[in-house]
Parts: sequence; C-alpha cells; structure tokens
Amino acid sequence: MPALNPRKWLVPKGLHFESLALRYLQKQGLRLVTKNYRCAAGEIDLIMMHKRTLIFVEVRFREAEDFGSAIETVDRRKQLKVRRAAQHYLLRHKTYDSLQCRFDVVGITKKNSDVQFSWLPNAFE
Repeated sequence: MPALNPRKWLVPKGLHFESLALRYLQKQGLRLVTKNYRCAAGEIDLIMMHKRTLIFVEVRFREAEDFGSAIETVDRRKQLKVRRAAQHYLLRHKTYDSLQCRFDVVGITKKNSDVQFSWLPNAFE
C-alpha cells in the first residue's frame, strides 16, 4: 500500500477553511483584496479591506481545543513570517501606502458538525 501524502489532503482542507473565514469576514463588512498571497518571506491567507485599513489575516483551524485554541497556534515565528510577507506585499502594491494596516487571526474550531469562529483583530500587538 502506498504511503499517504499529507500534503494531498491538507491543501484542499486549508483552502476550504480559508473560504469559510473569507465568508465570515465579508459578513462582518470586510472586503477581499486578495487571498493566498505568497512570496519568499511567507504566505498571507487573506488580505482584506475595512474602511481605510488593510488587514492581513491568518486563518487557523483546529478539530478540537484540547491542546489550545486555533488562535493560540499563531506563535511569534509565524507572526514574523506574516509580517515579512506583508512588508513584501506593501512594497509591491504602493497604492496602499496611505492606509493603516493591521494583523488579524481567525480561528475556526469544529464542534460536532458545526464550525465556530473566533476573530481576533490586531492579534500581533
């Protein structure tokens, strides 16, 4: 029997939960700028706009919170990667120079057949 390739099922699963987070944030009044921005420094799951604020969003999913919440999985190392990717994005998209920026985290937890959202604005402060 061939070995399972975890990347095969992680990518679609990750995209699924990013889509759920996107819809959740849009219902809160945010507008999508781009998703899955990748560069050598890292990746940003969602880049959203709210009024005059550009928001870099990290999306995290957990099956259960037995070992901490989804939001708690965004450690300093991950924050640094997201910050560097955001700097890269801003250097290449000068139209956003005059806007305020912030970093949010959306945690998604599956409880039975339901999903629950936790949204933490300004998560990197």
